[in-house]
Amino acid sequence: MFFVGNEQLARQWLDQYGLLALFCILILEGAMLLYFAPSESLVPIGVAVLAESATDYATIAAVILVAVVGATIGQYALFLLAKRGGREYLLEKQWFRVKESQLDRFDGWFQRWGRIVVPVSNALLFTRGMLTVPAGFAEMRDWEFVVLSALGTLIFQSWLAAAALYAVELGFLGFL
Repeated sequence: MFFVGNEQLARQWLDQYGLLALFCILILEGAMLLYFAPSESLVPIGVAVLAESATDYATIAAVILVAVVGATIGQYALFLLAKRGGREYLLEKQWFRVKESQLDRFDGWFQRWGRIVVPVSNALLFTRGMLTVPAGFAEMRDWEFVVLSALGTLIFQSWLAAAALYAVELGFLGFL
């Protein structure tokens, strides 16, 4: 709100466009195109800024839903690129910032543990979305990927929202 200078105008913009902005940013983040705006910060800030209180369950649920759908759409787009374009195609793209050695490691995890790594990796810090590409390389069924990706993302975004509510309750996010 301090960026705009007018708190009333900033609140109006947040109320009007907050969820849409969150949705668009999370699509890009899910596709591994946004490294400066990770959902680890977006969802807590979204909950803290958009929810009227810790009991504004409708807004909190909307933030989580928007985050899950946005991130899943982004991951599905990356999954399709991996599935259709292949390993060499992705590795030659400048926007794809995963090194070949990292990709080898993620491929190994997918080969060792199978489909279960998609929701597990999406539910954990630092590995979110990393198994999207190996799932595409393995030609996982589209619907199966979407369901498993959304499940892991739902778990991740829910615990982020819960952490944000706890931080708000303790007064840690009072500056927002």
